Amino acid sequence: MTLKQFFAANLLALAIVGCSQQSQHKMEADHTAQAQYGNWGIDLSGMDLSVAPGDDFHRYASGSWLNNYEIPADRARYGVFDILNQKSDEQVKAIIQELGDSDAKAGTLAQKVGDFYATWMDTDTTDQLGLTTLKPHFDKITAISSRADLINMLGSLHSAAPFGFGIIPDPADSSQYIVIGYQAGLGLPNRDYYLKQEQRFADYRSAYIAYITQMQALAGIDNAEQKAKAIFALEKQLAEVQWSEEDNRELEKIYNPMSKQQLMELAPAMDWNAFFQPSGLGAVDNLVIMQPSTFTASAELVNSVDLELWKDYLRFHFVNNHAWELPQAFEVARFDFYDKTLKGIEQQKPRWQRGADLINSSLGEAVGKIYLKRHFPPIAKTKMDELVENLREVLQERLANNDWMDAPTKKQALLKLSTFEPRIGYPTKWTDYSTLEIVKGDRMGNALRMTEFEWALDLKRLEGPVDRDEWHWPPQVVNASYNPLLNQLTFPAGILQAPFFDLNADPAVNYGAIGGVIGHEMGHGFDDQGRKFDERGRIRDWWTEESASHFKKEADKLVAQYNQYSPIEGMNVNGTLTLGENIGDLGGVEIAYAAFQRYKAEHGEPPVLDGLTGDQRFFLSWAHVWRAKAREEALSQQLLTDPHSPAQYRVNGVVRNIDAWYQAFNVGPDNALYLPPEERVSIW
Repeated sequence: MTLKQFFAANLLALAIVGCSQQSQHKMEADHTAQAQYGNWGIDLSGMDLSVAPGDDFHRYASGSWLNNYEIPADRARYGVFDILNQKSDEQVKAIIQELGDSDAKAGTLAQKVGDFYATWMDTDTTDQLGLTTLKPHFDKITAISSRADLINMLGSLHSAAPFGFGIIPDPADSSQYIVIGYQAGLGLPNRDYYLKQEQRFADYRSAYIAYITQMQALAGIDNAEQKAKAIFALEKQLAEVQWSEEDNRELEKIYNPMSKQQLMELAPAMDWNAFFQPSGLGAVDNLVIMQPSTFTASAELVNSVDLELWKDYLRFHFVNNHAWELPQAFEVARFDFYDKTLKGIEQQKPRWQRGADLINSSLGEAVGKIYLKRHFPPIAKTKMDELVENLREVLQERLANNDWMDAPTKKQALLKLSTFEPRIGYPTKWTDYSTLEIVKGDRMGNALRMTEFEWALDLKRLEGPVDRDEWHWPPQVVNASYNPLLNQLTFPAGILQAPFFDLNADPAVNYGAIGGVIGHEMGHGFDDQGRKFDERGRIRDWWTEESASHFKKEADKLVAQYNQYSPIEGMNVNGTLTLGENIGDLGGVEIAYAAFQRYKAEHGEPPVLDGLTGDQRFFLSWAHVWRAKAREEALSQQLLTDPHSPAQYRVNGVVRNIDAWYQAFNVGPDNALYLPPEERVSIW
């Protein structure tokens, strides 16, 4: 996780997530109904019993599926999350089509959703408009005649720039908002793609230059190849001064509060007043700058690089960022590079599904209320409330009985846990879209107005205190998160379905799946970066030196373990980059397992089902939700940019540290995953 993610409240535990004793009986399955997967919640046909669980638990749990399932041609990876996302997309599509078919009054949500989607689906009109929608924006770029004009353009909402700015709760006082600045401006996924010398990255760079050339040619720009090489060289200069992914997740390095005057002294080559004016930030004085040295160096590039080259850069990036609003040739070219070349995807998802994704990311709450009425029964929210409270009680016990955390630190940890705010299913306050104008047939205009609308919402935040009721996802999204600035756990309705959460599944399955996810998100409050925030979401070191030293020792052991994992020849997992998520996974499963033990203590040992004990079903359930395959290109990108470990290590990397797993599957020193007890990591 980067601080930008922290501050934007986008701590997405992708594809990741106990109950008071009084309510634990409610976790029992309804045996009058059928679990969605198998007889009791897990698809046993996907297992590979020829693999010893202690040698490769991921393949033991999912090997048959991994061997026989082909990743769909329109996917970079495929697994449980993708199955749920596709299901959600189909449900959203049905809602959108009904809204579009209705005789909606102008200005209503039905009109906006229906016309937005219909315009996306209407490729003929966009093709007929051709390059006319580009002309007003190209004219503005062509009119740049001075460095002041350039800076003004870089600061506008519709331009790429070496700097990005957003509005987030202030880490020093999370009841108020503050402006944050972060490095930006690259067309490739991150700096490593410009700097790494391995052949695969040299090939990516060559393909990127060819793509820049192609997009410029489609846009009618002359000397496209020559300009493409120059644009790439400029981006490489930007990449050379940007920070690594590892540095970007170190809180102490990237939390740099300063006044605007201090920013001017840090990066004097830029007229920051001119930069901020177009976006409405002209009156802002206090900021957080994530990568100070990058701002200094990038500002110098803004001041020194030839003006015409910056204009070429702006034209290309406008086209690149708005390929979906241009004729289909632009869409195809962008897909071929970003999805086919960089991720290995063979073909685009159906247009309707990309349209559903677009609605979810822009007008998601407009369909969210209807989605909830159809697909999220009230009992699901009740059960989740109970389950979250159960896991909170278990974590409270584990913190209270922790044998390495001293009393002062333990007191603060328990205080922080007591103020966790879980949010289940859907928001209590919904986005007001009344000021957003959607015009049927104007795809480019709709996209630009959406950007203006969302930025206006951001700016309004600066006028008052932090709104704790705001959500950053619509309820139909399949995900979960923890936001350290507000100490909030968020579980949208989309993830609260099988195999994560099934009211008709065996209790061991629900504890191993959604219980693990809940524990994961709680664990983020105490991971290597989340632990640096207090109960009010403020950056504050509440750890004694002794307790912090023990935590770091265990965390370093986990880093070393994950550094050894190599899913692709020549590329390993980055144990430092993925540390927060790995702590979340490990702690989450441990907390969920402890909650399952409380269940067993009250209700007795669960029966053996299909030859599997309750404990075995618990661990298989965790493995089941990580049943996934990825293309090598996508996996390569994940290893460089994503703080989440690949799926197999979210299984194998976790269970080999948990004593109960060894006992459940009789794992011993002769097994490949075996770790001596003294080498196993257990933080929470």
